[in-house]
Amino acid sequence: MKRILLLGAGKIGEMITVMLAQTGDYHVRVGDRDEAAFARIVQSDRVETRVVDASDHDSLISAMQGCFAVLSAMPFHLNPGIGKAAKEAGCHYLDLTEDVASTRAIKALSENAETAFIPQCGLAPGFISIVAADLAGRFDSLHNVHMRVGALPKYPTNALKYNLTWSTDGLINEYCNPCDAVVGGVLKEVPPLEEIEHFSLDGITYEAFNTSGGLGTLAETLAGKVNNLNYRTVRYPGHRDIVKMLLQDLRLAEKPDLMKDIFEHAIPLTMQDVVLIFVTVSGYRNGRFMQESHAQKVYAHELDGRMWSGIQITTSAGICAVLDLLTTGAIAQKGFVRQEDISLDMFLENRFGRHYALAQPNVADMTPGAAGRAAE
Repeated sequence: MKRILLLGAGKIGEMITVMLAQTGDYHVRVGDRDEAAFARIVQSDRVETRVVDASDHDSLISAMQGCFAVLSAMPFHLNPGIGKAAKEAGCHYLDLTEDVASTRAIKALSENAETAFIPQCGLAPGFISIVAADLAGRFDSLHNVHMRVGALPKYPTNALKYNLTWSTDGLINEYCNPCDAVVGGVLKEVPPLEEIEHFSLDGITYEAFNTSGGLGTLAETLAGKVNNLNYRTVRYPGHRDIVKMLLQDLRLAEKPDLMKDIFEHAIPLTMQDVVLIFVTVSGYRNGRFMQESHAQKVYAHELDGRMWSGIQITTSAGICAVLDLLTTGAIAQKGFVRQEDISLDMFLENRFGRHYALAQPNVADMTPGAAGRAAE
């Protein structure tokens, strides 16, 4: 039984604990500085809780003793310090961050490391990068790679047509920071909340716009190999305009703590959500201009006798699957590991990755010359 330190007893941490503990293969030590947060953690002989201050190096080192790996479900700004402690303690490191700067810090820590450093193990970045890399690998040369992901309320009722489903810090971060993209074959940064587009899937209209971090390391991996590569967050129409007004016109981007207070005070959580995943890749294969798309939706559903949201399931399944693959030696055991280095088939065959496979994705090989229509 592998001992795992899980930092963060929030919505995602709660789901990760259940997924890992119920296998009988992991003993989960859940660390959080808020002792009250442990009330939501299901107790068993395979789960323990410990007060850990993730901003305190000594506290982290102590909590990591005897652990195979540390999984960070903490706010992104704490991850570099957690990674530093993991390297010193000799633990493998995994996180869920979408933050570009934090990932660069983790990559730097991975140099000459004897353990694996695997950031961005959730949904986006994470699974979306695995899917995009798999589709891209089917082409002789690439033209466009478009990645679209949204965690949406199934029954939107407010003006934002949105409910909080994951980290508020992460949400604000992705709305405010520059976004990596490849444009005309050149790797560059593009502004968040821009380049809005609309598309329909299953008869429902959505909007998508630039947000930060969703590409993960794929922009660097495919730079020089693709004409256009971008990631956009999916929302219901009208959401982007309101968020842009709040963050830019009212300048709340300059006061993220205030924005967080407003969001968490006014926007309720929901367990009734749907996660939309839509990847479109076009390019040349055997001399023909082709397109392939992967489209799926993951809804909230019951696991282990409890109802869990779609974003809890997809995010937690991502990091748990990567941990499983690390434990079995299926992926690199030291250094920096990119999500796109992980085989899609291997991921979906994993006991945690099957939570995505069960959603029955719709993968279509489009006709020649159809590139771009699915993302217009």
